Amino acid sequence: MVAALSFFFAHWYLSLFSQTFFLHRYSAHKMFTMSKFWERFFYFFTYITQGSSYLNPRSYAILHRMHHAYSDTEKDPHSPHHTENLFTMMWKTKDIYNAVLNYKYKIEERFEKDLPEWNLIDKIGDNWVSRLIWGITYIAFYVVGFLYFDIHWGFFFLLPIHFLMGPIHGAIVNWSGHKYGYQNFDNHDESKNSLIVDVLMMGELFQNNHHKHPMSINFAKKWYEIDPTYPVIKFLTWTKIITPKKG
Repeated sequence: MVAALSFFFAHWYLSLFSQTFFLHRYSAHKMFTMSKFWERFFYFFTYITQGSSYLNPRSYAILHRMHHAYSDTEKDPHSPHHTENLFTMMWKTKDIYNAVLNYKYKIEERFEKDLPEWNLIDKIGDNWVSRLIWGITYIAFYVVGFLYFDIHWGFFFLLPIHFLMGPIHGAIVNWSGHKYGYQNFDNHDESKNSLIVDVLMMGELFQNNHHKHPMSINFAKKWYEIDPTYPVIKFLTWTKIITPKKG
C-alpha cells in the first residue's frame, strides 16, 4: 500500500511541478530565465514526469497566453463559463490545443514570442507509441505490486489518472480556479483563489492572485496564503539555476 501511494503521489506532484514551474511560469510567462542547458533539462524532465500525458510547451504556452488575454470571455480556450460542464471544457481545450500543436490554428503574433522548443522531445512525447509505452509502464507497476507485493486491486482505479495526469491538472485549475473560492482582486473576470494553502495544486489554484499579478513568481499574496512552488523557485534562484525577472 505504501509503495502504491508513494508511486501515485510522486507522479502527481512531479508532473504538477513540471506543469507549474516549466510549462506555466517559464514557458508561458517567462517569469525567470535559465541557460539553454537547464531549459533542456527541465524540458526533458517534463517529458519524463508527465509521461503518457506529455504537454507540448509551445502549445501550452500559447493557450495560456490566450487564456490571460481573453479570461472568461468566449475567446478563452478553457473558461468554465462558456462550456456546459467540465468534460466539454476539456474537450474544447483539447481541440484548440491540437490545432495549435499541428499549426492549424491562426495565432496572434503576440502569443508566439519567446517560446521554448525542442523538436526531438516534442516528436517523442507527442507520439502515440511513447504514450502507450508510458501507459504500459504504469500498468506494469500495479500488476507487479498486485502479484508480488500485496497491493490491493483497488489501486488499479488510479490508472486513468496516471494516463491523463497533465490534462487532469489543467482541468482542476481551469474549472475550480474560475468557479470556486474567494477574490482578493477585481480582475474583471471570474478568477478565484480556491484554496488558502494550496498544497493540492502547488499554488496553481491562486488564480485570482495570478491574474492580477501574472508576472509574480509567488502566487500567494496574503499572509495566510502559501504557494508551495515558491520556495523551490527561491532555492533554484539561490543556486543560480534560474534568474527571476524584475517587475
